[in-house]
Amino acid sequence: VQLQASGGGLVQPGGSLRLSCATSGFISYYYAIGWFRQAPGKEREGVSCTATSGDNTYYADSVKGRFTISRDNAKNTVYLQMTSLKPEDTAVYYCAIGTILPCSSRGSEYDYWGRGTEVTVSS
Repeated sequence: VQLQASGGGLVQPGGSLRLSCATSGFISYYYAIGWFRQAPGKEREGVSCTATSGDNTYYADSVKGRFTISRDNAKNTVYLQMTSLKPEDTAVYYCAIGTILPCSSRGSEYDYWGRGTEVTVSS
């Protein structure tokens, strides 16, 4: 199983970005895909996750109402639409996949991780 996160970049406060997590390999066995982030000097934080069935989602309080997770099963890709970005959203964002239900904000429960994509929110 391989995952690749992309879509990061530099954006001004209030702006938007859409992150993509492309997956490959035998993923139908796995149940949840999560987005995590880690800012410099801070612990990793679970941002959002979704079950492969799409009927279970989670958002951290810090992003609720601003971020939306979605998936395109035909493309084996999960997206994180981020709007109203704030400087405190600056971090490296990672996606991960795991055999868990419901999906979890705890990174230790995920089995495979992709390389991160850096998001910088700054004027």
